[in-house]
Amino acid sequence: MSTSFLSSPVAASGYVGLKPSSNTLFPVMESVAWRRKTISNGSKTHCMKTWNPINNKKFEALSYLPPLSDDSIAKEIDYMIKKEWIPCLEFDAVGHVRRENSRMPGYYDGRYWTLWKLPMFGCNDSSQVLNEIHECKKAYPDAYIRCLAFDNQKQAQCMAFVIQKPTN
Repeated sequence: MSTSFLSSPVAASGYVGLKPSSNTLFPVMESVAWRRKTISNGSKTHCMKTWNPINNKKFEALSYLPPLSDDSIAKEIDYMIKKEWIPCLEFDAVGHVRRENSRMPGYYDGRYWTLWKLPMFGCNDSSQVLNEIHECKKAYPDAYIRCLAFDNQKQAQCMAFVIQKPTN
């Protein structure tokens, strides 16, 4: 059997890559347009806002936003209900995964938060969940509180967002 198929040349295609039609799509850093975007009052400023990780934990998908209003939370919960997911509330004093009780591989404290009552099976209105959120906030004013959505068909968590972060 011959091994010539391994050394045969590959047919080249006519594709050479994308080329911008003008230089305005990708401005050169030394261009006047770039300087206008990055220089303000003679000192350099940032083009985009960055996240400062020092003493600034980020939790779930919406944690970079300012605190959500009841109306915003209701819209998220309405989305859950429309998708036929089951809303659930959890709370925790620390709010992030940590290692306190064991250094064993795969063991983490805080992986699971404490469940507030039972998952809200049969919930068909966001006001029902908002009432539970207000009760949880009243009972645990200094705790992290998050809302989860579970899909009972796929047996999986589909959505989560933080509702309350302690101010201290």
